[in-house]
Amino acid sequence: MRSLAFYKRPKYIFKRGILMLLEFSCSNFRSIKNPITLSMIATNDSTYENELIHTDKYRISRIASIYGGNGSGKTSIIRAIGYLQFLVVSSLNYQLGDRIPATPHKLSLDEPTILNVQFIKNNVRFAYGLSVTKTHVIEEYLYHFPKGRQALIFDRKGDEISIGDLYIKDSEIAKGILKPNKLFLSCAANYSKIKEYETAFMFFKEDLVVYPVEHNNWLDYSVDTLSKDPSIKHDFIDFMQSIGTGLVDVRTKIEQKRFNAEDLPTEIPDLLKDLITSQDANIIDVKLLYDRFTLDLQEESSGIRKLFEILCPLIDIIKNDKTLIWDEFETSFHPCIITDLLTYFQKKQSNSHSQLIFSTHDINLLDLKRFRRDQIWFTELTAKDRSTDLYSLAELKNVRKDENIQKGYISGKYGAIPCLRDEFSQLINLR
Repeated sequence: MRSLAFYKRPKYIFKRGILMLLEFSCSNFRSIKNPITLSMIATNDSTYENELIHTDKYRISRIASIYGGNGSGKTSIIRAIGYLQFLVVSSLNYQLGDRIPATPHKLSLDEPTILNVQFIKNNVRFAYGLSVTKTHVIEEYLYHFPKGRQALIFDRKGDEISIGDLYIKDSEIAKGILKPNKLFLSCAANYSKIKEYETAFMFFKEDLVVYPVEHNNWLDYSVDTLSKDPSIKHDFIDFMQSIGTGLVDVRTKIEQKRFNAEDLPTEIPDLLKDLITSQDANIIDVKLLYDRFTLDLQEESSGIRKLFEILCPLIDIIKNDKTLIWDEFETSFHPCIITDLLTYFQKKQSNSHSQLIFSTHDINLLDLKRFRRDQIWFTELTAKDRSTDLYSLAELKNVRKDENIQKGYISGKYGAIPCLRDEFSQLINLR
């Protein structure tokens, strides 16, 4: 199920306060059939050494970008991380007989989905992984390395669970409520007082942020945060001014209101009206103040509205050393805004261990003056089974440190980019 080769490296000591994602691997999820690994462990390349997080043993990247053609699997990787987070946080709620939501590769429908992650929290490295089908959890494990050596917290195979000696007594209740479709980590974190269970669970619940996600509520979060946290409001206005918007102030308000049926459009079905009128709704009021006029947020462009939505969570992620996983980083933004957001993230890193992993088509960011080679990743569909392959620029041979990688990427030198077939090009020319 997993390789322990990475676990057996020599002893090391982490600096105080480090909270970071080290490595994620996955197989048999959406377009991902064969195992792929995204690692934030830096290679021996000495470029931009001061931008890495250093430990006595490891050097850890803060940023990773993922490039590839449409349908090559970039989103599958982002969703796989989100899927693991969802399972850990939600599986406790599954009733007996509930199916586990799973989307295996089309050529491996009867095989399990396997997900593994390694991370640091409270200066201790953890390794967690699972193997699931639509009906049950096949395997699940959690190890940690409090003194640089691998120590068992639990290892599960079906209904059989081996638990580390220190945790056996306090894990009995969690074992009692475990079902085939529930994760033991979810049960143990909520039905025991064992710190190691809670630490691992809270990494997924609070420290790992996947954007966008279904039912995303970042707009409400941004409004609420701007109302309550002067420091985040200051940083928000400062950033908006730095990109030339001319913003002077922002006024926010959230009110709860329950609609009456007569307040709603007549074309809304009665069933939906009943749902809307049965609970309070958040009414958001945002005013953006400029030098000579004031605009309601809804009057702004889609880019400014999205920037308003994501900027406060981004500031929070930086301040609290979280890891942001962002699909299609450039959507709705001007290329200059993308560059500014990335520069803002990098500049704030001196006092933060936060990380950013993002997928994108923006080749303006393909620049070895900005990124190390091990921070640039590519996805490509294999010809044999149309499954996603993932590799970094550092894994390719003969890539110079001063190479124009924009040009190399467009020309197909690194793979991972759809090229127009010659016969189709000729067909277009004939027409």
